[in-house]
Amino acid sequence: MGLRLSTPGRQERRFAAYIEGLAEAAGHPDRRTPLKNYCKGLLLPGERKSVEPMAARLAPDNVRRGHQSPHHLMADAPWDDDEMLAHVRQEVLPVMQKHSPVVAWIVDDTGFPKQGSH
Repeated sequence: MGLRLSTPGRQERRFAAYIEGLAEAAGHPDRRTPLKNYCKGLLLPGERKSVEPMAARLAPDNVRRGHQSPHHLMADAPWDDDEMLAHVRQEVLPVMQKHSPVVAWIVDDTGFPKQGSH
């Protein structure tokens, strides 16, 4: 009996649509796949979330190419920050305001302690 893949659920479809929107907001078609891979790399298990370790998890047989593409996207690609943030706001803000207006945002990224000594 072969492996049977299940149909993506509602959350998976919503997430895929969200990532697709981010890829579209990145502008040039050449940025779509690197942006999707970068997002996937951030969500995959692994302690280090810098580009090279993520590339090793995403494409262990071609780490160099896997590293260059998202690195170029983050370091050099001239995508429009305002357009990207506008897309995020368009998707996220209505969900946040569904039950009541947003009074304050508290962003606390201490849930993932840094590795190393600094």
